[in-house]
Amino acid sequence: MIALALPAQDSGTFTPPGIEELHLPAIIPWGAADGFSKQMLLVILSVVIIGTFFVIAARKQQLVPGKLQFAGEAAYSFVRNSIAKDIIGGRDFMKYVPLLFTLFFFILVNNIYGAIPLIQLPTFSHVGGAYVLAAIVYITWIAVGVRKSGLKYFKLATVPSGVPFYILPIVVPIEIISNFLVRPVTHSLRLFATMLAGHLIIMISGAGIEFLVMQENVFLKGASVLVLGGAIAMYMLEALIMVLQAYVFTLLTAIYIEGALHADSH
Repeated sequence: MIALALPAQDSGTFTPPGIEELHLPAIIPWGAADGFSKQMLLVILSVVIIGTFFVIAARKQQLVPGKLQFAGEAAYSFVRNSIAKDIIGGRDFMKYVPLLFTLFFFILVNNIYGAIPLIQLPTFSHVGGAYVLAAIVYITWIAVGVRKSGLKYFKLATVPSGVPFYILPIVVPIEIISNFLVRPVTHSLRLFATMLAGHLIIMISGAGIEFLVMQENVFLKGASVLVLGGAIAMYMLEALIMVLQAYVFTLLTAIYIEGALHADSH
């Protein structure tokens, strides 16, 4: 942060940090590509953290669960019952629980990185990771629809029942764009944009506090306390958004799968 604030102090104006400070140089660069980045390292670490936690939590299964087993069972039950079963329905939901469970906790851990001191980098603030997850979900719900209804699924997904035939030339293109183009884009960008924007706000607040503290004007130094209060509030709000975005992404995945399974009844 000092490196960010000193140039601003020398010029007498505040220069906020940008995306280039958020997306750090590659840890192991190679060729013309970015190389092995901090985001990649954190993604691998998240898999290790999630896998280790649930393996340990399920290792000693007891009738009266201990704290770790209880936490693991509660986490699994939340995704199983509150997302998969409630959205997809009691008949078909079980086969999709592993996907939804993995998505929720993978996104959650990678988002929470942004609230951990020293790490302070939500990996989905880089759009590539969000695109990959959205692509996986996109292929999944289309495959579910085709498996359930065959190629007729594309008609079911784009031609609403009960619409007069003379309105179909207007409705069908809108449905195609909405379901097969806009849906995957918004699914990914919602996660990416909120993580990037929230983290940039925290960075700007921190740089602003440092800039004000280093000024000679006592009123500017005092104003840093107000900025600090706002930064703490934003930090807590960002932590809440990190959890909510994991839930929203997983919830939308369940909704898309449910829509593909029951396209003939919508």
